[in-house]
Amino acid sequence: MGPSNQLSAEPSGRCLRAVRFFTGDMRRCGQWVKRQVLIIQLLDGVLRGTAQVMFVSNPVSGLLISTGLFLQNPWWALNSLLGAFVSTVSALLLRLNRSDAIFAGLHGYNGTLVGMLMAAFSSKGNWYWWLLFPNVFMSMLCPVVSSALSSIMSKWDLPVFTLPFNILTCLHIAATGTAHPYFPEVKIQPKAHLYHNDSLANLSIPQLFLSVPVGVGQVFGCDSPWTACLVLLALLLCSPAICLHALLGSAAGLCTGLALAAPLEDVYSGLWGYNSALSCIAIGGVFYGLTWQTHILSLICALFCAYVTSATSKLMSVLALPVCTWPFCLSTLIFLLLSSENPAICRPPLSAVSCPEENQHYLRQLRTSEKALSSCKGERTLERMEG
Repeated sequence: MGPSNQLSAEPSGRCLRAVRFFTGDMRRCGQWVKRQVLIIQLLDGVLRGTAQVMFVSNPVSGLLISTGLFLQNPWWALNSLLGAFVSTVSALLLRLNRSDAIFAGLHGYNGTLVGMLMAAFSSKGNWYWWLLFPNVFMSMLCPVVSSALSSIMSKWDLPVFTLPFNILTCLHIAATGTAHPYFPEVKIQPKAHLYHNDSLANLSIPQLFLSVPVGVGQVFGCDSPWTACLVLLALLLCSPAICLHALLGSAAGLCTGLALAAPLEDVYSGLWGYNSALSCIAIGGVFYGLTWQTHILSLICALFCAYVTSATSKLMSVLALPVCTWPFCLSTLIFLLLSSENPAICRPPLSAVSCPEENQHYLRQLRTSEKALSSCKGERTLERMEG
């Protein structure tokens, strides 16, 4: 290669290295952050915790999602960042698990959702500063509840998902209620009173297509299309497979909502998509190796999750509680407990779980090492027989 070709290849090589640096889980950035002062490590952990809501450990993705939350509602975004920060610091002070798991955001994502949804369900509106006190308290409890649940779930090598968020948010809303003088909640009507017959003739196709990305944004309680676009961009930056399964899961939830004659207002706002999107991501490459079999399994799980969403929302509304992400946790845990002898449906150990592309690389290396080990054992057995 001549000098001119080398000069032309260098910029493209630098661009490729820069793209690789900001994609995936940004492992090199994480290694650099470990050598920095604590405040930089906390900033990285908070951003990763924000992104970990969508099974993504990427600080740039977390920054994009936080920007989307500020576009939706600055007060909600502030509460979400406070929740992620407090839960991360609490995990550090309690010395829970490994510090690398804490700074990877695994103790921050529940706090993110707790802060966000407590602000969203408060009937006091925006900039009610007294709400920060219960937000801090509930966010402090996130790593405690998460650690307690993980000690049970680890027996089956299962993640705790967003169970701490579900427990603590429902606990706060049940303890306060709509008539509370300091922390009143929005009134949640029983679904039996809300349902009405919507004719499919009134169906708006543009709104229907728009509700698919909005359903992904509703994971954070946001119905803004701009927020949804930033969330999808954050997912695409880290893992195209996660972004694709988020859209497919949201679309599966939307179709199930139409099949179950759900109010079109709920369908358009993405309320039928967010639990299914999370389930589809979890099964479609995050906690299973990504194959065409697990891809189909993720779509089945998304459809099942939508049915669970319908049933759970009716049951929870009787208690005047939001459905949160209970359907996602229940349906995904059921599918992760699936015992199959199909080698294509393979679940990597929880300690090795990463984005789908990294999981594929890990499982490929594991199969290669197992083949090498089995061939080595076969050669030794043959030598013993010959001897």
